[in-house]
Amino acid sequence: MRPDPYRVWLSEIMLQQTTVKTVGPYFDRFVARWPDVSALATATLDEILQLWQGLGYYARARNLHACARVVVERHGGLFPDEPAAFR
Repeated sequence: MRPDPYRVWLSEIMLQQTTVKTVGPYFDRFVARWPDVSALATATLDEILQLWQGLGYYARARNLHACARVVVERHGGLFPDEPAAFR
């Protein structure tokens, strides 16, 4: 079974400079509230920042939100297979 690109991406962003132990509960809350990139893209930045609170490095949350919107707007909510298309 292929890993869910959304969950991999979300975990990679959250795990930057943060431990797995710390990220676990945040990851679970994010996935419960926004189960896919399309759902995350519809959230407001304030909603994302509120759930992110305590995880630190808030630029990650802002960039996460911006990227989710780009994936939905430019790629129909699907993560591109080619890294160049994702950049």
